[in-house]
Amino acid sequence: MGNAGKRVKGAAKELGGKVEKKVGKLVRSERMQAEGHAHEVEGRAEKDAAKARERAKGKVEQMAGRVEGGVGEFLGDDDMRTEGEVRRLRGETRQKTNR
Repeated sequence: MGNAGKRVKGAAKELGGKVEKKVGKLVRSERMQAEGHAHEVEGRAEKDAAKARERAKGKVEQMAGRVEGGVGEFLGDDDMRTEGEVRRLRGETRQKTNR
């Protein structure tokens, strides 16, 4: 499962935990409330970990694009410079999307 899937799975677990916690409160079950809270926190952690992995991938992609673009600039290779710029921007977008 990719990071996007892990992010969705974590968000679903977080939401399910919130619901479980509310139901526990309604039926006055401290155990259900505690389990719901635990699932909520676990889901949030999974979601945040997936986002952090994507930000790291974005940073690597951004840096690789800068290097590729710089080499293309140095060699006078417009295609390489452009590909590097595209890669750098893709990395920046990946980082911004996963904040």
